[in-house]
Amino acid sequence: MFSIHGLIRGEAPELGRDADTGGQTKYVIELARALGEHPDVDQVDLFTRLIQDKTVSQIYSAPMEQLSKNARIIRIQCGGRKYIRKELLWPHLDEFIDKTIKIIKAQGRIPDIFHGHYADAGYVAMELAAAFATPFIFTGHSLGRNKKAKLLAAKQSEIEINRRYKMDVRINVEENIIKKADHIITSTRQEIDNQYGLYTNNGKQFSVIPPGIDLNIFHPYYHSQLDPEKENEIAKQTQITLLRELHRFWTDPQKPFILALCRPDQRKNITGLIEAYGTDPDLRAMANLAIFAGIRKNITLMEDNERGVLTDMLLKMDFYDLYGKLAIPKKHDFATEVPELYRLCAVSGGVFVNPALVEPFGITLIEASACGLPIIATNDGGPVDIVTSCENGILVDVQDKDQIAASLKKLLAKPDMWQTCSRNGINGVREYYSWESHSEQTVSTFKQLLPPSGQSIGSPKESPKKTMPFGKRLTTINKLLITDIDNTLVGNTDRLKELLELLEKNRTHIGWGVATGRSLEMTLDIMTEQNIPMPDILICSVGTEIYYGPDLRTDKGWQQHLKHQWKPEQIKETLAKLDFLHPQEAEGQRRYKISYLIEDEPELLAQVYHRLQKEKIRSEVIFSHGQFLDILPYRASKGRAIRYIRYKWNIAQENIMVAGDSGNDEDMLRGRTCGVVVGNHSSELEHLKGARQVFFSKHDHAGGIIDGLIHYKLL
Repeated sequence: MFSIHGLIRGEAPELGRDADTGGQTKYVIELARALGEHPDVDQVDLFTRLIQDKTVSQIYSAPMEQLSKNARIIRIQCGGRKYIRKELLWPHLDEFIDKTIKIIKAQGRIPDIFHGHYADAGYVAMELAAAFATPFIFTGHSLGRNKKAKLLAAKQSEIEINRRYKMDVRINVEENIIKKADHIITSTRQEIDNQYGLYTNNGKQFSVIPPGIDLNIFHPYYHSQLDPEKENEIAKQTQITLLRELHRFWTDPQKPFILALCRPDQRKNITGLIEAYGTDPDLRAMANLAIFAGIRKNITLMEDNERGVLTDMLLKMDFYDLYGKLAIPKKHDFATEVPELYRLCAVSGGVFVNPALVEPFGITLIEASACGLPIIATNDGGPVDIVTSCENGILVDVQDKDQIAASLKKLLAKPDMWQTCSRNGINGVREYYSWESHSEQTVSTFKQLLPPSGQSIGSPKESPKKTMPFGKRLTTINKLLITDIDNTLVGNTDRLKELLELLEKNRTHIGWGVATGRSLEMTLDIMTEQNIPMPDILICSVGTEIYYGPDLRTDKGWQQHLKHQWKPEQIKETLAKLDFLHPQEAEGQRRYKISYLIEDEPELLAQVYHRLQKEKIRSEVIFSHGQFLDILPYRASKGRAIRYIRYKWNIAQENIMVAGDSGNDEDMLRGRTCGVVVGNHSSELEHLKGARQVFFSKHDHAGGIIDGLIHYKLL
């Protein structure tokens, strides 16, 4: 399972601390525990982001946290150590993928299911599932198109929405996720119709599986009244603390109170509730209002969205003169205080309101109902299913303040209606919303996607085949050969055939790949011409592109890595002033490679270096075969690409052999791997003789590669 953003921990989750730590956080933690309890589930790993930041608890920097016997949280660092909001994580998700692969290989077992929660984690799960040819499950929680429409309706500009929420990026990713997901799990039927219906989802398989709650924690308000012994001392003290906090805001604390509990987020529509309350004198006379809008210390130090919402809330309180009527406590403890809050509100004869513009499900509505508290919620999204199933409240257009106020007054003024909604909520939640039922349905869905007879698709005992997905293949091998193509791999047909037969014979433990200055298209052309089967890895365009397996899957993590400080237009403009440089044909130019032809004169090459240094352009300059000049990102080269692969797929450097013949192979030969220079090498490599871990073979072409494999005892 993947849920990347926000703050996720097993004990006392900080729900409401910010816009990223809300209902989804609680959902994935409880789902992981519930699935871990299922007899058919051996292990549940919940992957999230590792955070080392003085502003948050140290628990978020722990690489692993056990949730239960069979469930744990695994944390992976990406995008630096600081805690950042989810919209800033998009450029760092490929880093998260690479590090997850490393952990999976170290564990020696490939997961049977990859389940992504929300768009960011959905992207990660989608890419990993593709790498390992494993079923990919997606749970969106909320989707961008529906949210964007609501924000536009609330008069936010499209420019501001994209600036703040990276909405177009999110929507594009969601389109791809929905297209590639093997199955999508939603909480409500309306979620399928009204949210996924806005995307292309022809023939997509959905399951509606509502989440559950812990009924021992969210028990009815009258339990303690029927059996005082059930109300322990901690609960009594919690209620006393809460009442003391609420009463300091209210001049008449004996009245029923209206309760709202949400994050300080514009989409939660807190100000809409305050306007409904503030503009209706009868409602203000009937009840007090309590809004628990997350946890705040200093509003001026909070994120723009949260600061804006809380500031607006305080201004609305002042504008409608709600002093003595509106309680806005600065914090609450979800684990102990929230259940008691629901019960206190029910005892007062109050009502719970969820005024969110968009509510994919509404876990707080179920919690409140389980405690016997009638609800009012938006008529868009998950609340429709909840109220339809439980008949426990009223659905409203939350953008109509008069409708909100009228519905509140109806429940507050009609005791019989209040009692009916309260009773229906208690019984309905027990019937429709339990984690035991949720996990049973979820596991049943998983089984439909898995091989028959309980066979694990990630079993390390699975016999290797040519069609094995590249992810599984690279997690089973422990040795790797990477060779240049021109004048190294090819040049002697008989020795090439012999090498390919050796690699096939030893394929259970050794993988192989090519590293070339050629583009992907030119690489495939020569492989077809020489009748060379598809290798496990292709490193093309002088190390700027990495591809895997028969389907040539691009390593997006490597592409993201190269992007840092790459300024191709500035490089072209700077070098255009050197008339001795001649750009190569279009097929030689790539996204991360600018290629020229140059005469073999040291002073000309020195001028290229000087120009780039003068403009303070960080880049890698590769000169080869006496005429080819390639300008690459400073992080790029064949050698760096191999080091990246070694790290990502967790292969020991002493188990990697590289073979080459020319100057553009030098940096990979000088790496800490096992280097082989074939007998027909160019003079550019003569100076490497005597270098550590560089073996000069007397055999040419593929014969030199075979000689190197024997020399390093890799066969």
